[in-house]
Amino acid sequence: MPKKSVKFAAKLHEKAPKTSKEPAKSNAKIAKPALKSTKTTVQQQKSITTTTTKVNDKRSLKKRAVEELEQEESSDDDSDYGEIALDGDDDDDDDEEEQVEESDFDENDSEIEAFPELSISSDEEDSDYDDEKLEEGIEEDIEEEEEEEEEDDYMAGDSLDEADLDEEESMNQKPLEKLPDIEANYDSDSSTEETENTVGNIPAEWYKDLPHIGYDIDGKKILKPATADELEKFLSTMDDPDSWKTVRSDKEGKDIVLNDEEMDIIQRLQRGIIPDSDYNPYEPTVEWFTSKTEQMPLSARPEPKRRFIPSKWEAKKVMKIVKAIRAGRIVPRKPKDERPRFYNLWGDDDKPREDHIMHIVAPKMKLPEHDESYNPPEEYLPDEQEVKEWNDLDLEDRTKNYLPKKYKSLRHVPAYERFIQERFQRCLDLYLAPRVRKNRLNVDPDSLVPKLPSPKDLQPFPTAQSLSYDGHTARIRSLSVHSSGLYLLSGSDDQTIRMWEVSTGRCLFMWQFKDVIHEISWNPNPDVWLFAVSVGHGEVLLIAPPKLCPGELAMATDQYIKSGFTRPQTTTTEDENEKPVRQVVQWSKPSEQEEEKYGYKVRLQHSQTVKQITWHRKGDYFATVAPDARQVLIHQATKHQTQTPFTRLKGIVQKVAFHPIKPIFFVATQIYVRVYDLMQQQLVKTMQPGVKWISSIDVHPGGDNLIIGSYDKKVCWFDMDLGSRPYKSLRYHQKAVRQVAYHRRYPLFASSSDDGTIQIFYGMVYNDLLQNPLVVPVKILKGHETKDSLGVLNIEFHPTQPWIFSSGADGSLRLWT
Repeated sequence: MPKKSVKFAAKLHEKAPKTSKEPAKSNAKIAKPALKSTKTTVQQQKSITTTTTKVNDKRSLKKRAVEELEQEESSDDDSDYGEIALDGDDDDDDDEEEQVEESDFDENDSEIEAFPELSISSDEEDSDYDDEKLEEGIEEDIEEEEEEEEEDDYMAGDSLDEADLDEEESMNQKPLEKLPDIEANYDSDSSTEETENTVGNIPAEWYKDLPHIGYDIDGKKILKPATADELEKFLSTMDDPDSWKTVRSDKEGKDIVLNDEEMDIIQRLQRGIIPDSDYNPYEPTVEWFTSKTEQMPLSARPEPKRRFIPSKWEAKKVMKIVKAIRAGRIVPRKPKDERPRFYNLWGDDDKPREDHIMHIVAPKMKLPEHDESYNPPEEYLPDEQEVKEWNDLDLEDRTKNYLPKKYKSLRHVPAYERFIQERFQRCLDLYLAPRVRKNRLNVDPDSLVPKLPSPKDLQPFPTAQSLSYDGHTARIRSLSVHSSGLYLLSGSDDQTIRMWEVSTGRCLFMWQFKDVIHEISWNPNPDVWLFAVSVGHGEVLLIAPPKLCPGELAMATDQYIKSGFTRPQTTTTEDENEKPVRQVVQWSKPSEQEEEKYGYKVRLQHSQTVKQITWHRKGDYFATVAPDARQVLIHQATKHQTQTPFTRLKGIVQKVAFHPIKPIFFVATQIYVRVYDLMQQQLVKTMQPGVKWISSIDVHPGGDNLIIGSYDKKVCWFDMDLGSRPYKSLRYHQKAVRQVAYHRRYPLFASSSDDGTIQIFYGMVYNDLLQNPLVVPVKILKGHETKDSLGVLNIEFHPTQPWIFSSGADGSLRLWT
């Protein structure tokens, strides 16, 4: 066997067991914690170098011994083998074994890569040593090695004392070059990385109420460390010098002290620079491609075939873009939005604000015409008559604000004398003229009308004229219906009062006076046959129509009204020191002839004309209104007494009314309605209808609602519970409203006007306080003629039937049913 083959076989024989042990030792050593002091690292490197030299010396001595033995064997057995064949076979086998051995090392390279390789001396190095020294050192080295293995079980990388280091250094005859440090990349052994919590990427809140924080690599629970209170934390921070660079790890549940490298990264991030300290952002550029044409290419590689064949994928991408352009999803050559010259300094969007949707551009001025030229044609020049007419007109009436004039040349044209005024007017037009684009709405007109019930569902109400009571020759100012509904009174400017039978229209009685009849009112008490009338200048008469009622009713009325004459007239009070009370109204007894013939019972004389008489529902009290005297008086018929409830009134009183149930008195002035409590003698409320002049007033039978008519064509419905403003304002008349009236039984009310019409309304008041009244116009009654700009002067409902009586300026008295 050749010398080289035998040497390699012996080398493999020694190498196999050693290499099998060394990776295990290296792995076991690397598994220890990696963070050690600088001193330990130096000791490791020195021990590795020393151990390497010892092993090299030991192996070289063993190889010498093996070679001498093989030389003796080869001298005996040379005749048995052919040198060429064996040598060739052995070389091949050696090569195969060497390849197998190297491949095995490559496969296990990941396990032993971090361990430093041991250099084995070659044949040339072995030949340099003296043979005698090698033979003597073999036995000594083997004995020392066995003793060290028995005593220390020494392994490369263990920490050594300083004395041992000195001995090791003295034994080293040839130092080896320094190997690179172990780099903990992905290919290296990662057993040194201590990742305690392997719970995974899940929220830490899941372990909020649990005693552990996660699991280690073996699946065992990692208990939470004990947390200190705030005082202990404060004291520990005061004692710990590294507290300022300590952070809390929620995943591991402990405090981590940042090292210098991490602190440097944080400081660099705070300063806004690159975290890596080794990175150089200003490295010199390498111009791989320059503007200069190179004679030799960078690569002599032939051009690939794909550079000459069109790409299928590029064709597909181009077709996709073409389809998007055709569909409009991509707009080619779209103009870029240029930044406007003026933009919002504090806003994010630089888009110019669009004009308001109702904005209309100001109209441009009219272009000049031929007559405004400095040298107009002759036909445009005015003559003296036209100049005189133009000067006589006002500025607003002139069609043009200039006169055409002719000048020889442009330099003779003077400055326009009204230039400043016209510029100012133009600025006023642009500033003050409201230019608003009004969009026409396509709205169905029927949808704007409120949905009201059909008038057929709201019957009964008066719809047509049934009777006409003819006899008066002048306008009929007032009328009144008896509480039984059988008799009707009417007073006219022909100085007569007529009493009619309602059902037949026959005139039952007539009273002739010497002055105009202003007001008539029946007593609402059915047990009393009596009515009050205002005649002429302040005279009020209480009349019981003779021979038209039963005798018992006449006797009861006579006793009822004359009981006041039996009472003494007290002009002074019981206390003599007080001043005597001045009688505002004179109560007098008419003559027996007047009483027997005409039924006069009592005469009252006022200082001014009485325009209204209204009775209390019980029939004992009645109120009179004299607007000229600004006087409201309340009279008691049984005692013949007169009271003045208001010493001073604000405004001219137009109408008054009694509340149908409560002791409340309504006083209507020109623009207000004041509500007084007669028992407590104080103002309860002031109603504000918002009209210019109140003409009439009436109170609903329930007492909670009120209607007011005005001379400015309005009818206002008030709900006393809702407030002082009108609940509804109705404007159905073309002219002034003269009278308004409620029906006492049916949900109806009406208004009459100077336009000759009567408006009938359905007005339902519900018992439910949460439901508002329902007001619906149901009928317009036309029949009265307008005379001297006056129409229907008075209306009143029948007390029991859905009928209405009306009197007008044309002298007619009508019944509508």
